[in-house]
Amino acid sequence: MDSTEERAPARDLPYDVFARACPSRGTLEHVTGRWGALILGALHDGSLRFNELRRRVDGVSEKMLSQTLHALERDGLVHREAQPTNPPRVDYELTPLGGEVAERLLGLIHFVEGRMDEVLEARRRYDGTRGAR
Repeated sequence: MDSTEERAPARDLPYDVFARACPSRGTLEHVTGRWGALILGALHDGSLRFNELRRRVDGVSEKMLSQTLHALERDGLVHREAQPTNPPRVDYELTPLGGEVAERLLGLIHFVEGRMDEVLEARRRYDGTRGAR
């Protein structure tokens, strides 16, 4: 048995996120990047307009929100619905696939939020032994 077989269980999947050229790596980056995870989480409760989404995801720039939405739409996780009104109205909502991804992300988000006291204590201990940064 070589070291690869020892590290990872055998999988019969056509994609491998650990392989440099695998397209799943890009999607994982879109989903788990700072803005992707927050946008998917924000859209979990229902559709939002661009500016509603920008207010919900505090700190995201218009440019980053637009770029991230385009990437998530391209990956089939977000649906963009343009209404032919004046001024134009654009709504964003999760696709069924995006909803599944958001559910998993929200589990992680809630877990992290619920354990922040432990994280902050660990940071305090770390900073105390290495000097605050």
